[in-house]
Amino acid sequence: METKGNHYFYVLECADNTLYAGYTNNLEKRIATHNAGKGAKYTKPRTPVKCVYFESYVTKSEAMRAEYAFKQLERREKLKYIGGQNEITKK
Repeated sequence: METKGNHYFYVLECADNTLYAGYTNNLEKRIATHNAGKGAKYTKPRTPVKCVYFESYVTKSEAMRAEYAFKQLERREKLKYIGGQNEITKK
């Protein structure tokens, strides 16, 4: 059973200008982990990363559904979704 709390779908911009989407329940710690080269196989060689977008959800399943839906988009649609922002944006 899921507990209520902060669950995040987030989008990172990697050093090579690619996007990475993920889920976490501690956004600041997760970004720091990515930048330490320990976050994900994809981001490890693409540091530093910066968070360009995130959404907060009550449940983990809601956040993971948002992450999955985002990953199905083409890059131009992803950029439109996040509003082309280059800084943290909260929806």
